[in-house]
Amino acid sequence: MEIGRFVFGIGGESLAVAQNTYAVNWFKGKELNLVFGLQLSMARLGSTVNMNIMGSVYNRVADLVGLTGHTTLGVSLMIAGATCIFSLVCALVLGYLDKRAERILNKEQGGTGEVIKLTDVKDFPFPLWLIFIICVGYYVAIFPFIGLGQVFFIEKFNFSPAEARAINSIVYIISAPASPVLGFMVDRIGKNVIWVLCAVVTTLIAHMMLAFTFWNPWIAMSLLGLSYSLLACALWPMVAFVVPEHQLGTAYGFMQSIQNLGLALISMAAGSILDNKGYLFLEVFFSACSTNKSGLSLSLALSVALIAVVMLYFVDCLRGKRDGSGPPAPLKPLHHSLWSRVSQQTGEKLAKLRPMSGFGLRNRYLSRLGAQVHTNTVCRWMLNSLLLPPAPRSLLYPPPVFTGTQKCTEVMRPTLHNPPQLRNSACVHVSGQKVLSGVDLT
Repeated sequence: MEIGRFVFGIGGESLAVAQNTYAVNWFKGKELNLVFGLQLSMARLGSTVNMNIMGSVYNRVADLVGLTGHTTLGVSLMIAGATCIFSLVCALVLGYLDKRAERILNKEQGGTGEVIKLTDVKDFPFPLWLIFIICVGYYVAIFPFIGLGQVFFIEKFNFSPAEARAINSIVYIISAPASPVLGFMVDRIGKNVIWVLCAVVTTLIAHMMLAFTFWNPWIAMSLLGLSYSLLACALWPMVAFVVPEHQLGTAYGFMQSIQNLGLALISMAAGSILDNKGYLFLEVFFSACSTNKSGLSLSLALSVALIAVVMLYFVDCLRGKRDGSGPPAPLKPLHHSLWSRVSQQTGEKLAKLRPMSGFGLRNRYLSRLGAQVHTNTVCRWMLNSLLLPPAPRSLLYPPPVFTGTQKCTEVMRPTLHNPPQLRNSACVHVSGQKVLSGVDLT
């Protein structure tokens, strides 16, 4: 059995890394939150079915075979493993689509793909390491607890095995439909760090309710399911916001490895605490801190995750202020005279500082001769002279992704990079540069 679990772990964890990397290759920007939500939803749907069906499958096989023990268990696991055939078919279809990715996604031919290098670890930015800490600190308070939850509900709340199994699976039941909805919400609103902070705080409250109260556990487990879905939708896409594309495979692989290492260590520690101290200390361990038999203080999982989230928020805010990509001020109406006046003054000052292009000299010469110059032509020249390089990436406000020609209404911000009057302009990517066309200053 141990060898089988080892082989299963090799396939399952490698599959998770491949899924995450595949998702960020096909989807960019704010699409990622919904994509990860759908991915989590399908995974949790399978987990819920497994937790509630496999017991009945085992009993049915035992009735048919007339035996119990490892033989019946082996037949039941083979039936469950047959579902991997469907996964294999899906993987083959994805492989076929991946070969045509350059043409489907309009990528440049001959572009470099994912290059997995372990040496990229030393180049990871500090925010990415904080994301790793959040991932480990949060998930070690979820998965080990669910693994021990059935016995916990039987002993503390005197539930029957069927009731304990049902309430223990509520986390996965809620996350299945909630993940796509929460992912879409994060896509529309943004500010992933804030949502991660809300998820960690909600999970901490849920664990404290289970540890120190005898309230109906359905309340705490429902909060746990919602917060678990919210964190997965907001946390995993943030990796693509802070590392370049060629390091995404290494980053997701390293994140998955650290998560599994933390889960392995915490599972052993949780089992030891359960045997020696009981469920109360186990819940305290998951929430804040605990003490083992030797009196050594153990760092609490969710407390570490909460500290890391707060640090990540301030780091991102500092980066935004330093790089000019901080939180945007509320946009005023396009016809507002104040914005028009400020933009006009800023444009005149910058126009004096920047050298005039040949196109601009030509238009000025024609205008002095009395020739009619189209308004959009003049505006396009002014805008091209005012455009500055795009601001570095920010977790609270991820960079917009432009494919083909699309409206920029949602991404324009009242900064020098994006004056508020330009929110109705169309953005086009030409040779890696953002060019504004069809400007409407009304």
